[in-house]
Amino acid sequence: MKYKFSINIRFVLGAIAIGCISFSGTALAQNPRMFPTATPTSAGSPEQDTVKSKSDSTGNKAKGATLSSADKAFIKDAAKGGMMEVAMGRVAEKNATSSEVKNFGARMVKDHSKANEDLKAIAKEENVEWPAEKEAGKWKSDKDYMDAMVKDHEKDLVAFEREAKNGSDPDVKSFASKTAKTVREHMEMAKEIDAKLK
Repeated sequence: MKYKFSINIRFVLGAIAIGCISFSGTALAQNPRMFPTATPTSAGSPEQDTVKSKSDSTGNKAKGATLSSADKAFIKDAAKGGMMEVAMGRVAEKNATSSEVKNFGARMVKDHSKANEDLKAIAKEENVEWPAEKEAGKWKSDKDYMDAMVKDHEKDLVAFEREAKNGSDPDVKSFASKTAKTVREHMEMAKEIDAKLK
């Protein structure tokens, strides 16, 4: 009798053990996260990589990539011209004989320095390299300087108005439109002063 009873106990214990194992297997299958293991998902799943690359391609995209080559060329040309106006204006302010030419030079320094600051901010935002500063050209007289100012501002006005009309970047277009008004004003002043000089 004892022997029969011990066999039954072993049988019952075996059945319970098998039941427990199968139950825990079912529970694991239904909730695999109960016992986390090192899987590729915890290190960075392909889904996470996809989301990351999408945000990189839109949110962190370098802005300069959206600028047209015409906009970039305009920024660089306007920067060079603006810096030259400031450099020449300083020389005129210091060396001109006529007080009107001195005042015009001072105005060039003030207005073009402000425009250069605005343009520099756009260039930085758009990842456009700012050109190196050059020395001011030399001229023999007040008349030479004012002749150059008339020609420069006529040429600049065409470029600024073209960019204001045809540019593709709203910030660059807005800068060109706003600055074109100042350039026109400078051109009219330069013509007026130039006409008085001999």
